Amino acid sequence: MKIILKEDHERLGKAGEIVNVADGYARNYLMPRGLALRVTRSNMAVYEAEKRHKEIAQNKGKRAAEALAKELEKVSCTALVPVGEEDRIFGSVTNQNIADLLKEKGYEIDRRNILLDEPIRALGVYTVSIRLHPEVEGKIRVWVVKE
Repeated sequence: MKIILKEDHERLGKAGEIVNVADGYARNYLMPRGLALRVTRSNMAVYEAEKRHKEIAQNKGKRAAEALAKELEKVSCTALVPVGEEDRIFGSVTNQNIADLLKEKGYEIDRRNILLDEPIRALGVYTVSIRLHPEVEGKIRVWVVKE
């Protein structure tokens, strides 16, 4: 049976490709899960319309993320941390701490989107990347100072 893939599939191909699969695999697995459509003239039109809507939504989300990235470049957060001898901080500043600091400033950023290789364990000024969209990253400055 010939089908149109609605989503990328690691073994069959990319979204939008027309592939030939076993009838049972298409009827019992791919089509009930919404991963594929049977190749017909009307289904081709349906797929193209869905594709246009997805592209419009992605472009809208990307533009919003780019605007937020420009806004975040002006933001700097200050993390007050307790320190011991020789200015060594107790604990560390994690992506959750940075998310909380951003929330206080009015930005709802999920901690999983804050890209820290490892938690910050020293005083100083750091530039932290934030994934706002799969194609857009913003940067903020984080000041880690003693309490």
